[in-house]
Amino acid sequence: MSATLLAVALSLVSAVAYATAAVAQERLAARLTESGPRVLRLLGSGAWWASVGLNASAALLHVAALKYGPLTLVQPLGALTLVAAVPLGARLAGRRVTRLEWRGTGLTLIGLGTLLLTASGPAPDDTLSLPEALTVAAVTAAAIGVLSRRGARPGLRHATASGFASGVASALTQTVTVAATDASGPLLSARVVVVALLVAAFAVGGLFLSQTAYRGGLGAPLAVVTLANPVAASAIGVALLGERLRGGAGGVFLAAAGAALAAYGVVLLTRSPRAPAPAPGSLPSIPGQPEPAEAVAGEALPARRG
Repeated sequence: MSATLLAVALSLVSAVAYATAAVAQERLAARLTESGPRVLRLLGSGAWWASVGLNASAALLHVAALKYGPLTLVQPLGALTLVAAVPLGARLAGRRVTRLEWRGTGLTLIGLGTLLLTASGPAPDDTLSLPEALTVAAVTAAAIGVLSRRGARPGLRHATASGFASGVASALTQTVTVAATDASGPLLSARVVVVALLVAAFAVGGLFLSQTAYRGGLGAPLAVVTLANPVAASAIGVALLGERLRGGAGGVFLAAAGAALAAYGVVLLTRSPRAPAPAPGSLPSIPGQPEPAEAVAGEALPARRG
């Protein structure tokens, strides 16, 4: 199997795991009240830790895919998370996927698929230097701080911040993976250790940001995460890692058109109905994990009002 096909296969399995985790997070978020020690309640939730486990498994598969494919190829394949998550979330909410949701999902996927067509490049061999990695981390942290401020539509802003955090974490992960497996250098150089710590920080931050975003429903926030993630990672790949879009100027135009189409799909998903808060026992069960209907932090969680 070629490196490209292996990267695609690993990305597909990773997307399914991410989708299941996203649905579990959204169902749990719908049961949390607006006030109270939310982080402590999450840490006491078996359902949340199950979703963390799924996210971790998906991340490992994603890391493996980044070893064999460029950022401009691997990241857009995350759009398949949206394909699986929207119908799965509707199914668990006991309703049909609306025509508007199908249309928004379809347009988002077509747009991201167009971006994928412009991706090119062999297995990655270039990496970020330590100054580049620190600069990327600083700029991303500043952007996340701006997006996470108090204000209107926190779900979509937090989703954008989560997508940026995850996309940057993927770009930094590729640097760690390629550098650590390079036989010409030490396994645990200062650059590998520092960048690995940055990966952990952005990965955890992205997880909590997505949990906050899903309080507003699943479809639109997940679509925003799905769109912001490859945009951030591909920007780093093109600007700093020497990756290129296929087709020259035409490829750039096609990529821009795909991004615009995907953005319109996200707008449609923002108009989709919000799933009602799940009743106790309705959170998706995960093989090998206890039923997530259990109480969080030792007490039942009230359904979200309003």
